[in-house]
Amino acid sequence: MNFKDYVRVIHDFPQPGIRFKDITTLLQSGSVYKEAIDQLKQMVQEKEIDLIAGPEARGFVIGAPLAYSLGVGFVPIRKSGKLPGETIEADYALEYGKDKLAMHSDAIKPGQKVLIADDLLATGGTIQTSINLIKQLGGEIVGAAFLIELSYLDGRDKLDGIDVVSLIQY
Repeated sequence: MNFKDYVRVIHDFPQPGIRFKDITTLLQSGSVYKEAIDQLKQMVQEKEIDLIAGPEARGFVIGAPLAYSLGVGFVPIRKSGKLPGETIEADYALEYGKDKLAMHSDAIKPGQKVLIADDLLATGGTIQTSINLIKQLGGEIVGAAFLIELSYLDGRDKLDGIDVVSLIQY
């Protein structure tokens, strides 16, 4: 299946010069969405995974069903101020701005093996920040899985030896 056929590209969003990859068109088709998650599962199922962590918000729509299909837990990585319990936080740069991510301080136990899942790997800033948060809690990163990878932004290179898989490359 050519998943690119189901991704809408929006030019100049959220600002001029950005070609936003809109996955809502892929998510609208239950069979295509299921096939995408099934294929990501096949790409990571040989890894020893205790938890999947997904950054807000589109990481939830990739990470949670992937965790479910693998029979492992899911940990949300949220924007600052969105989690009710005690948290750890880290600042990061977006492709087009800055933000702060947070996790519950008890979300990951030391030694747990964590796969990061998100919709998109662009510059790697969000994922590097997610890695840093997971490592602060003693988690071991076993890889990262993405629906889309923007290869021309070299985000993979910033992930320091993390095994990266992606379903769609631009």
